[in-house]
Amino acid sequence: MDELDQSLISLLRQNARMNVADLAHKLKVSRGTVTNRIRKLEDTQVVLGYTVKMRPESERHSIRAWMEVLVEGNQTRLVIASLLGEPGVAALHDTNGRWDLLAELEATSMAELSQILERIRLIKGIRSTETNIHLATYR
Repeated sequence: MDELDQSLISLLRQNARMNVADLAHKLKVSRGTVTNRIRKLEDTQVVLGYTVKMRPESERHSIRAWMEVLVEGNQTRLVIASLLGEPGVAALHDTNGRWDLLAELEATSMAELSQILERIRLIKGIRSTETNIHLATYR
């Protein structure tokens, strides 16, 4: 990827619905160049897809939480595989610092969140967890 690809990705991150003509104008290249670059980024799986970002509180029946996970010993791969198989885990991140992993959890009710937490706590290789419920987003 070169500087043009990086700039194109940056514009698409701001607004993935921006049309090719506007992208070309902002990047000061032809529409054909933009079309070819987008196709190449998709074909090489640098760009995997496009999505809609919603403000979390707009999803009325969604409870979000973050769970920090401390892995016991050398069992990180086992724990990651187990967490990726948990339907309540919306995303999973490798981190540094006090916690080894950060799991983004999503549930439709507090009862469902409680069940997700119970299942995760039973995963072999997890030493401890700490969970924080998402209350509001400011930016």
